[in-house]
Amino acid sequence: MLEAVVFVLTVAVVGGLLFLGGSVLLGRGETQPPADPDRSPLELPEDRPVTADDVRGVRMSVTVRGYRMTEVDWLLEQLARALEERDAATAALRARLEQSGHPPGTDAAPPSGAGAGGNGARADA
Repeated sequence: MLEAVVFVLTVAVVGGLLFLGGSVLLGRGETQPPADPDRSPLELPEDRPVTADDVRGVRMSVTVRGYRMTEVDWLLEQLARALEERDAATAALRARLEQSGHPPGTDAAPPSGAGAGGNGARADA
């Protein structure tokens, strides 16, 4: 009879230790409040356009049930390349605009109505 009591107590103690260890390692629910949808822990510039280096510099926190770092890193690299292509295309267009004699920021289009006869009259009428 004494062996049965010792066995039951041993099983209870081992089970309790396993539960305690699992609780410490895996946590007992959310320990942090939910994230504010209007605020991100990641920081990107707000005073200028985002560049490829900004995207490459983003580092996300990793948790036990986190993300696959290789997939997110691949995605960030693709976004950075897209930003580099966009920036290169924008720079090329601005250079062409400057070479044509129209500085950036000025409207190169003719005033409205100037190309269609001035007073709105049709040419074939």
